[in-house]
Amino acid sequence: MIKGKRRILIFNSILFAILFLSISLNKEILRPLYRNVPLVGVVTGCFPNFIAAFIISLCFMNGIVIRRTKHERLIVYISSILIFVILTIEELKPMWGASTHYDLFDIIASGIGSLLAITIFEIIVSRQKN
Repeated sequence: MIKGKRRILIFNSILFAILFLSISLNKEILRPLYRNVPLVGVVTGCFPNFIAAFIISLCFMNGIVIRRTKHERLIVYISSILIFVILTIEELKPMWGASTHYDLFDIIASGIGSLLAITIFEIIVSRQKN
């Protein structure tokens, strides 16, 4: 049991490091570099929402996959949807200072990140059954 908890903690720590580093790289280097390129500017602007939804959803999924809990699919789906809802509320009414104005592309990026995490969960579960 302790090994499982340790694996979850280590993997989630790595995920949060990736989250922090990727958002910092995007903010400090990519966004300023591609600000004037229309399509790339939109992508770099939405990237933090995408990666936050994706990685935070993966953190929930990680514990579920390692522990093999009952109702794992339901838990992963609900947690991913809740993450999407929280990021959408943050976009519509900034609470933590992450966004300064409403952007539909950020909401779409959050949805894509959550859906990608669910898709990865489904792939992992199907491979474990085979």
